[in-house]
Amino acid sequence: MNILKSIGAMLAGAVVGVVLSIATDEALRAAGIFTPLGHPMSDGLLLLATFYRTLYGILGSYVTARLAPNRPMMHVLILGAIGLVASLAGVVMAWNESRNSAPAGIPSRWLCWRCRNRCWAASFA
Repeated sequence: MNILKSIGAMLAGAVVGVVLSIATDEALRAAGIFTPLGHPMSDGLLLLATFYRTLYGILGSYVTARLAPNRPMMHVLILGAIGLVASLAGVVMAWNESRNSAPAGIPSRWLCWRCRNRCWAASFA
């Protein structure tokens, strides 16, 4: 039964990150800030997208850690590894179509875990 809870925790974290990223992309595209799909974006816009996607990845990692039945850091790192593989697959598939970006899945999940531990430690001090 714990395996289903583990899968659910990682799925929930992934859904949070993906849904928020896609919704923000579409909102910025509808507002005219982002270029239409298939058109290149400037470095500044790519930096903006990297920034909010990293924040959403951290939020998704937090959701995963909170829902994990045990060993939350293991669940977060597995989610980060899955995100890294998915990001690399996306880079490979779009290599000749647009600018390339390096995935930052695992470092952002680790940062989330470190911040969470420090916040909890400070609240008990």
